[in-house]
Amino acid sequence: MASRIEDYALIGDCKTAALVGRDGAIDWLCWPRFDSAACFAALLGSADNGRWLIAPQEASHTARRHYRPGTLVLETEFATETGRAAVVDFMPPADGAHLVRIVIGRTGKVDFATEFVARFNYGASVPWVNRRDDGALDMIAGPERLTLRTSVALHGEDLKTVGAFTVEAGETIAFVLSYGASFEAVPPAIDPLAALEQAETFWRQWSDRCPAVGPWTDAVKRSLITLKALTYAPTGGIVAAATTSLPEHLGGVRNWDYRFCWLRDATFTLLAFIHLGY
Repeated sequence: MASRIEDYALIGDCKTAALVGRDGAIDWLCWPRFDSAACFAALLGSADNGRWLIAPQEASHTARRHYRPGTLVLETEFATETGRAAVVDFMPPADGAHLVRIVIGRTGKVDFATEFVARFNYGASVPWVNRRDDGALDMIAGPERLTLRTSVALHGEDLKTVGAFTVEAGETIAFVLSYGASFEAVPPAIDPLAALEQAETFWRQWSDRCPAVGPWTDAVKRSLITLKALTYAPTGGIVAAATTSLPEHLGGVRNWDYRFCWLRDATFTLLAFIHLGY
């Protein structure tokens, strides 16, 4: 089953957003827009409805995480008996649609497993998966395409894409997932480390405009970054939330789709921006 809602962190590119669990699983992603159908929908069901897990193989590992200061770049550090490693997750706020996951070895070595379950249309459609000449995996269902690029050896198993790898101290292993239309050219490859630097620069340049407000500065800046992440850059529309179909309480009926610009919510967001000089 999905994690508790408080165990998810938000990443995004100001066009859509994904939810990353403390366990290393991306359980929610609608692409290419906030209101598009989800290709990872485990948040509302199970892993069979789509998710992307990268986590240590050792069951007894511990995890702690934080956003890199002033950014929407999420860093989750896993510790096992053999070492420590971090998974850095972000979506570049630039042209195209990409989700990048970079595994960085910190100390010793850590054995990881990855399980990639793409399910278009809110978990209903299982894609055709093909390996391209350059080693990338193409996943197509109807008009939609995902392209996964990594140096890790992956293979199919029970309608899932799985793999295992080891990262040692100082080593970096990257995964780049790209979205595109199946009737258009394959999305071009990007440099994941360059994309990370550009994403950090984008967010810091924006968040550094926030004035100091005493002991609450860090919390206010983090809130502003989250609100900015819910802004649809092509129009400036501000969605109320990145999710749909989550009841306000278990068994409740108030489970609306919040991935739209609700005038009241957007007004409060704009007031928060304006009061802080944006």
